[in-house]
Amino acid sequence: MIKVAVLDDYQNIFREFIDIDKYKNKFDFKIFTKPFQNEDEALLELESFDAILVMRERTKISKSLITGMKNLKYIITSGMRNKAIDLEETKKRKIIVCGTDINSNPTAEITWALILGLMRNMKQEIDNMFQGYWQTTIGLELKGKVLGIIGLGKIGSQVAKIGKAFGMQIVAWSENLNLSIANELGVLPMSKEELLKQSDIISLHVVLGDKYRNLITKKEFNIMKKTCFLINTSRGPIINEKDLVEALEEDAIAGVGLDVYDIEPLPQDHKLRFLPNALLLPHLGYVTEENYSKFYTQMVENLESCLSGKPTRILN
Repeated sequence: MIKVAVLDDYQNIFREFIDIDKYKNKFDFKIFTKPFQNEDEALLELESFDAILVMRERTKISKSLITGMKNLKYIITSGMRNKAIDLEETKKRKIIVCGTDINSNPTAEITWALILGLMRNMKQEIDNMFQGYWQTTIGLELKGKVLGIIGLGKIGSQVAKIGKAFGMQIVAWSENLNLSIANELGVLPMSKEELLKQSDIISLHVVLGDKYRNLITKKEFNIMKKTCFLINTSRGPIINEKDLVEALEEDAIAGVGLDVYDIEPLPQDHKLRFLPNALLLPHLGYVTEENYSKFYTQMVENLESCLSGKPTRILN
């Protein structure tokens, strides 16, 4: 019997996609619905497991955690990239790491939910409707506005196409911007500084790494228009969170729409939760029924393939 830990099932939904009884002679599943408070707690709970199923980057699978899990043989993550897993250590320990397919369109969709929410003051209007008020703000139109996209990859390209449909002018920058893709999409390439100066909305779609960590700091906020809205559905540390809070408090920009944060879940007393010009979501970009069905189904498929000696979707 293989002991399997299902991590960070916040919605307690694993059983809705996987018939556990079907595998009762093969896998002993234990489902964790709350995040661990620290690595010591994680190790205490997980040290006896043979396999862990990881939901995106919610739990850091560090070298010390891997080393402490003496029975660990398999790590299965949702998606085909997970920077929270120390892949080098898994190679040394000969632990097999596998991934799953993932739909990217939900993140593009949630990006537009944030953009529209900010432009039409939906946070305030929804709150006011439940308090008995009617039409308390005036919104802005998308048509004719400049949308600056930082990172024109799979998700950034989808966001650009939707922006075009709204009649927006789309500009883009990244350190490795593909000019042929930009040309194909009708997107104007420009320098980072010019994009910051000209954009009415800036949306971040780069992969977090050393070159993009703290990409947006006080310096960049000072370049942006005071009427600019900033959107981040990529990874929290791309924006310097301390500088962001200061910029919002000082009205250096019009507002921010966030689905990602430095620390997740976002602490209950975090300043961002109390700012009227911050529209916040709890990292819902990938959280759809279609994605979860794909994640959990393929995770179990990967486990079975590992046991058969023919692992699939290997990441290490």
